[in-house]
Amino acid sequence: MSAGDEGRAGAGRARDAGRASADSEPFWRELRGVTQARIGLGRTGDALPTARVLEFRAAHSVARDAVHMSVDVNALCERVTAVGIGMPIRVRSRARDRAEYLRRPDLGREPEDSSAIRNTVSPSAFDVGFVLADGLSPRALATHGPDLLAALVDELAPHYALAPPVIATQARVAIGDHLGAALGARTVLVLIGERPGLSVADSLGIYLTHHPRPGRTDAERNCVSNIHPPEGLGYRQAAAVVAGLVAGARALGRSGVDLKDGSGADAVKSAVVEGISKG
Repeated sequence: MSAGDEGRAGAGRARDAGRASADSEPFWRELRGVTQARIGLGRTGDALPTARVLEFRAAHSVARDAVHMSVDVNALCERVTAVGIGMPIRVRSRARDRAEYLRRPDLGREPEDSSAIRNTVSPSAFDVGFVLADGLSPRALATHGPDLLAALVDELAPHYALAPPVIATQARVAIGDHLGAALGARTVLVLIGERPGLSVADSLGIYLTHHPRPGRTDAERNCVSNIHPPEGLGYRQAAAVVAGLVAGARALGRSGVDLKDGSGADAVKSAVVEGISKG
């Protein structure tokens, strides 16, 4: 085949691919309406269309920005105070800045100083403590943290004694073990910004640890993730799941791999009643 013939054949294949892509667009458009995954992107020759490449780069930039941004702690404190379970206690991890936090995950797992908690509250018979941590997406905490906390308080306050909230910066999940122990909370909930992805940069997760203390492992926690309404899990739905887990942990005596999510409406009600009676 001559060079001219190869060129014409290649052009023909490109036209056929373009027609096939156009013919399948309604199919992909319908699927894209129910997922944030990057599907049915099409192609131009052997590459992605320019618009799709630019969308990818933009999403990558948003994810990077979400990791490196800082939380306006004063503004966050005002919104958390309005939830009505006490003035937030501010702490930070041993990581001195964001760069060190990203390089040294171990430093983000320990508070720089727990005296702020000891000076504010005496270890008491709190049933549930809350730690609002920036994690890998401070943007998620700023966007969803106060409203998610309010939903949790609405769900839990009728049944449990709630500790004043703690706001932790440059923080990893395990910092909640130290802070929950300092509060004297039977169960600690860490609301933390999850690692941003190329579809979602502001997703929040909740990590539950029963009887928190330094040295707890990830196998001793339960996680409710992907909280970012309206696309992800809603605040009240997440709070209902957590209520079931809190009650289940109290009934079981521990959290982690042995504790299962029974977040159906009847299961939650049953677990709450059982947890209160045994706790």
